[in-house]
Amino acid sequence: MELRKDPITRSWVIVGDDVERPAQPGHCPFCPGAQNAPQVIATLNGNELGGGPISAMVHPAPLYRIEGEPHRHAEGIYDAMNTVGAHEVLVQSIRHDIELWQSSDAEISQFLLLTAQRIQDLKGDLRFKYVTMFKNHGPAASQEFDHPVSELTATTFVPRRVLYELRASRDYYLEKERCVFCDTLGQELRNPIRIVEALNHFVSMCPFASRVPYEIWIMPRKHESSFERSITSKSAHLNELAGLIRRTLQRVMSVSESFYLVLHTVPNTYQKSNILQYWKTVDEDYHWHIEILPIIGAKAKPYFLKEVYYTHISSESAAEKYRKLSIR
Repeated sequence: MELRKDPITRSWVIVGDDVERPAQPGHCPFCPGAQNAPQVIATLNGNELGGGPISAMVHPAPLYRIEGEPHRHAEGIYDAMNTVGAHEVLVQSIRHDIELWQSSDAEISQFLLLTAQRIQDLKGDLRFKYVTMFKNHGPAASQEFDHPVSELTATTFVPRRVLYELRASRDYYLEKERCVFCDTLGQELRNPIRIVEALNHFVSMCPFASRVPYEIWIMPRKHESSFERSITSKSAHLNELAGLIRRTLQRVMSVSESFYLVLHTVPNTYQKSNILQYWKTVDEDYHWHIEILPIIGAKAKPYFLKEVYYTHISSESAAEKYRKLSIR
C-alpha cells in the first residue's frame, strides 16, 4: 500500500489491494489468554476506583506501519509516500461485552488517560504530524472487531478535515485575536437551544451546521488546544469528562445503533512546518473536541446534493430530543 495525494483537494488517500484475513470463529484476539494476541504496547493497571486494566496493542492488520521512512516522492505532478505511521487498538475493557457507555466513569477515565499517554508518546516521533483516536461502532460504521475497542493512528500528514479547521481557526484568530471555538461555545451557552449538557468544565452540543442528523460534539469550556495535555495535567476533571462521554454515547445509541467518533486535537507541535502558516498561533486559536456522527438511514438525495452535507433533522430539534432522553 502507499499514500497518494489528490493534487486538487490536497487530501491523502491510502491506495492498495486489501488482503482479507481468514475468519476465526469464536476467536477474539483481545480477550485475556487469547492465542496469537497482538503485541501489547502499553497497559494501565486497575485504579482504586475500579478502572482498568486496559491496553494499547498493535492493530492485527495495520494501515500504517511504524518501520521505515515516508520517502515522499513525485510521480509526474503527483505526490506519493510510504504508509509510515502507527495504527493501534485501544482495548477499552478486558470484558468482551462492556462498551464505553456501559462502563463506569472510572473505567472511561482510564481509557481517556491511556489515549492521552499514547498520543503524547507517538508525538515524540518527529516523523508523525498528527495523532488521533477514533471509534467506528455498529454495522453501518464498518465496525471491525466484536470486542469493545477504539483505534489510534499516527500519520505523516494532517488529515484534510483537520486542515480545514486549522486554517479557519488561524484566519479567525488573525482577524479577531480570539478562538473561533471559544466564541462559538460562548454564543451557544448564551442561547442554549443546541446545548445538550453543560457541566463545570465540559459541554456537549449539537453544532449549528450539523453534517448529519444528531451530530454531537464534546468540548472543554476553557480554551485547550491539546487533548493530551489537558487530560494529563488536569486529571481532577477527568471523571467529569468520562461521565459526559458515557451519557452522550447513551443518547447517541438511543437514536442509532451505529456511529463514528473521532478526537480532534492539535497537530504534533514538535514537528513544526516553516511553510504552513497555521503553526504560528495554533495553541491560541485551536480547541480540541470530540465529534460523534450517528449514522441515520435517509432517503437518497440527488447527486448535486452529495457535494453538500444534508440533514433532515435540525440541530435544535436534535438537541431537544437528546435533552428529553432519560439518561442515568
